[in-house]
Amino acid sequence: MIPRVAGVTDVGTVRSANQDAIDWRVSDDNSQVLLVVADGMGGYQGGEIASRIAVETVMEVLGGFLVQGDEGASDLPPDAMQAAINLANERIQECRAGNEDLAKMGTTLVIAWVIDGEAHIAHLGDSRCYLVHEGELQCLTRDDTVVQNMLDDGSIQPDDVPNVPFRNVLTRALGASSSLASFGRVILGPGDCLLLCSDGLTGALPETDWLPVISGQGAPEDKVRALVRTSLANQAADNVSVVLMILE
Repeated sequence: MIPRVAGVTDVGTVRSANQDAIDWRVSDDNSQVLLVVADGMGGYQGGEIASRIAVETVMEVLGGFLVQGDEGASDLPPDAMQAAINLANERIQECRAGNEDLAKMGTTLVIAWVIDGEAHIAHLGDSRCYLVHEGELQCLTRDDTVVQNMLDDGSIQPDDVPNVPFRNVLTRALGASSSLASFGRVILGPGDCLLLCSDGLTGALPETDWLPVISGQGAPEDKVRALVRTSLANQAADNVSVVLMILE
């Protein structure tokens, strides 16, 4: 299987700055892929710094394992991913402690590390990872938010979500809470896709509109641009970030 990857991040139609950060890397032999999306918070400067630290640290720590022939973490991906997340958390905490203006900064984080067709997912916050398999879209992550907790315990119904004033309040975020991530894994096959995104996409574009774009004709670059372009047409109120991997 050959992975094809593309990503786009956009400031959106309301924000004055982009606090999202994205990155990805494919190993030379195509056996491994690393995808990362982070959505910063804590003010313009703080959010931008936190998301950048998170993404750069993950790529620094895990990117080395994508070098051909380096099998150092391939047996225990969650351990290596958590180690990268812990280091990112420490670096964000150091910035928070050293600058009063950054005292409230933090970031969501979602990582997909694909090794020989097996995707390992780690996340904190409400940035998400989706799987497209045989024409169906499935969310592989659970939002760390107050409103998701309320949905889970039956306090509210899905139709009530738009009316919850604190629906975007996170219960977990890197730098601002415990750095312990949630993990999952899924086996991928030819034609499968992984999509990582910030909540700027999920908040502006219904999931029902994604599948025709992702499953249609065109390169990954065209598909991520189409998703972002449509979210902007819907007046996306937040930064919008999408990273898409298609296995061929």
